[in-house]
Amino acid sequence: MRAAYYERTGAAREVLQLGELPTPEPGPGEVLVRLVTSGVNPSDVKSRAGLRSKELPFPRIVPHSDGAGVIDAIGEGVAAARLGERVWTWNAAWKRPFGTAAQFVVLPAEQAVRLPDGVGFDAGACLGIPALTALHAVRMDGGVAGKSVLVTGGAGAVGHYAVQMARLAGARQVIATVSSEEKARLAREAGAAVTIDYRGEDVAARVQQATGGEGVDRVIEVDFAANVNSSLAAVKPEGDIVVYGSGKPEIAVPFFPTILKNVRLRFFIVYNLLPADRAAAIEQLTAWLRDGRLQHRIAARLPLAQIAQAHELVESGRALGNVVLMVD
Repeated sequence: MRAAYYERTGAAREVLQLGELPTPEPGPGEVLVRLVTSGVNPSDVKSRAGLRSKELPFPRIVPHSDGAGVIDAIGEGVAAARLGERVWTWNAAWKRPFGTAAQFVVLPAEQAVRLPDGVGFDAGACLGIPALTALHAVRMDGGVAGKSVLVTGGAGAVGHYAVQMARLAGARQVIATVSSEEKARLAREAGAAVTIDYRGEDVAARVQQATGGEGVDRVIEVDFAANVNSSLAAVKPEGDIVVYGSGKPEIAVPFFPTILKNVRLRFFIVYNLLPADRAAAIEQLTAWLRDGRLQHRIAARLPLAQIAQAHELVESGRALGNVVLMVD
């Protein structure tokens, strides 16, 4: 099979290779997915660059956890009815050497989720990390029904889904931070009632103005290191700050502003969701997909041979949405 891979960390053009690897075979409880698309996420880029560790956990890594395609073969114990099923994948490259940047991937059957009819394979490659991250941030700790929500980075891959999902989950008001008028338009189209340009506006002051001086019930935070002070000032007493990302490995949290508001800080990474939380999120996501309730923002569709360019685009931060490789 044709696959992209790397055997050392470094710059995308220096370490990513394209070549032929043996086509894997599914074992008991596994499925073989013939991939059509592969999603490129910031975590994929950081792992390849060696930002988390210079040491590879495996001698050769086929990157990317997200993808979509068709089940081509099944292992023992998997229902025969799943042959030919359109699916999307999650955690394909998490603690595994072989991800979705290839023509085929073998996965435990539960990590290949049925893709509803009418949902494209390109959208399917955006679900495992961006959509599930957004949905868990919205659903956790009782959800956001009747609450006000601030989504930082409201036009990003996760933020764009989070704005939509907060509205679908019953939030009474969704506010989004953005960095350009084009991104503000995207966030408003997704359902944000208020957009704030964090480059030139006081985010906390605008939030207080938009909420009648109360602050928001929940902040869904893309970069807590950069936004810790503004998010703490924007959240109301007894409010939640749900953190799924940070631009720095260590964050200085001011103690007194946090404790005086009784702020609840929640951190999570989508790879480690509890099985019950993941199952509930997938069930809700499937229902919204089936009903056509979600917008999918694809910033770029590139062939597998241009994987280095795809990684560079994600690294640059210029992509307005998800970057997807067309594998087949």
